[in-house]
Amino acid sequence: MIKCIIIDDEKNCVEMLEWLLKTYAPSVSIAAMCNSAEKGIEEIKKHRPDVVFLDIEMPRMNGFDMLEKFDKLFFDVVFTTAYDKFAIKAFKYSALNYLLKPIDPDDLKETIRRIEEKGSTPSREQLDLLFQSVRQMKPTPQRIALTTGDGMIFVTTQDIIYCEAESNYTSVVLSGGKKIVVSKVLKDIDEALSGPDFFRVHNSFLINLNRIKKFVRGEGGYVVMDNDVTITISRSRRQEFMDMFARF
Repeated sequence: MIKCIIIDDEKNCVEMLEWLLKTYAPSVSIAAMCNSAEKGIEEIKKHRPDVVFLDIEMPRMNGFDMLEKFDKLFFDVVFTTAYDKFAIKAFKYSALNYLLKPIDPDDLKETIRRIEEKGSTPSREQLDLLFQSVRQMKPTPQRIALTTGDGMIFVTTQDIIYCEAESNYTSVVLSGGKKIVVSKVLKDIDEALSGPDFFRVHNSFLINLNRIKKFVRGEGGYVVMDNDVTITISRSRRQEFMDMFARF
């Protein structure tokens, strides 16, 4: 028997996949069903499943963020997603299992067959390739609303040079020297701006790749933005940055 865990924030999706597995995949037993990534991590550590059916888009912590909590995966992963046909190319390119919602019974049976035959877990390289590909396929919004103490300021994203974390606040630095302080952590801003134009080079900095003036190799490397501010690239993000920077 294949032991699995289902993780999806939508209750109806969990119940539908439960029914599909019981109806079309009798070789699969369900150890737990979770409505959040946080609960999913607990149940994975408790039950040590063979496979996890994982929704990508979930509040607070998405499927990608959840997987990054594990240093090494000891289970296979089947991503369940409502992404369109263009993003599906990313799953195929990284050779990872996925099921497109609403899930087709024949697709489910074929996925289970592949898992039974393969008998191996996804590599970190496969996951990194998928994360990067999906991010690049998601377009950066043209405008973003920044919430301040007295209301909201609407900003054209191409005017954002970089964002800097300051405790529980984030400073958004714009062309022309203007700085807007918002009561959101940098992670929230990163998610709002997610796409090919912005990149988290450091825990404290999110930069607009289109506003880089210079990249300097050296101790980890750093960038000079077009307002002459120097920002260090963390050692852990350098290779991914170089891969994205190569597009230019």
